[in-house]
Amino acid sequence: MGVTWSNDAGLTLRAGGKTLEYAAWGPEPSEAPTLVLLHEGLGSVALWRDFPQALVDATGFGVLAYSRAGYGTSDPVDLPRPLDYMTREATGSLGEVLDAAGIEQAVLLGHSDGATIATIYAGSVSDMRIRSLILMAPHFFTEPMGLAAIKAAGEDYATGDLKAKLSKYHANVDVAFHGWYGVWTDPGFEAWNVADAIDHLRIPVLAIQGRDDAYGTLAQIEEIETRIYSPVEVAILDSCGHAPHLDQRHATLEAIREFCARLDRMERETVEMA
Repeated sequence: MGVTWSNDAGLTLRAGGKTLEYAAWGPEPSEAPTLVLLHEGLGSVALWRDFPQALVDATGFGVLAYSRAGYGTSDPVDLPRPLDYMTREATGSLGEVLDAAGIEQAVLLGHSDGATIATIYAGSVSDMRIRSLILMAPHFFTEPMGLAAIKAAGEDYATGDLKAKLSKYHANVDVAFHGWYGVWTDPGFEAWNVADAIDHLRIPVLAIQGRDDAYGTLAQIEEIETRIYSPVEVAILDSCGHAPHLDQRHATLEAIREFCARLDRMERETVEMA
């Protein structure tokens, strides 16, 4: 393994030609499967807060979180981002992160943009290390209400306190925000649709969605259920917005715990049968 398995501050790895910050919790990859956390469009390692440790406690798996280029203290990116930035992240960087971290068996746990990136990777890259996906508030196509919420976030960033809040978590907050906002509000992005990645999934999926998510409706989850050929479990959470792990922490952790326990049990049974 080429990295230090620790949640100490200041740890970095190289992937996609960039230096990226990361942190790790729980057992190392040689000792247990690893939950690889892929953050939302304005997220970072620090914005997961104490959720990684809670995942270790709930599942017994290790956890790896990293900040994509342009976020947290990772290297910046040039703006504007290309409209296919999520596909580029999936096919050009994520695999190198897994390599650098010495991942052996992984569950990709993505939130929002991170869920989309996880789906694209699993649906387009042949990687036997990826055992399953956990998708929180995924999006595969744009929706008018989601685009309106993003435009509202732009107003808050320009005139409200959103910039000050995000500045605590990003070394270059303008790059982090405008890299995300600029793509999602580009007129050319309205036709964006990557749902065909679902067609190629051949691993179990847990999809978690809040009923009150301002950025996406249950149509995103229905797209998974309609198109997928592999087992899928769905948790639709009441009184929950765009961040299930914050808005409905207990229910989210319980759904993940049960899913990972079943996955681990199936993996062990497969090994015993072999």
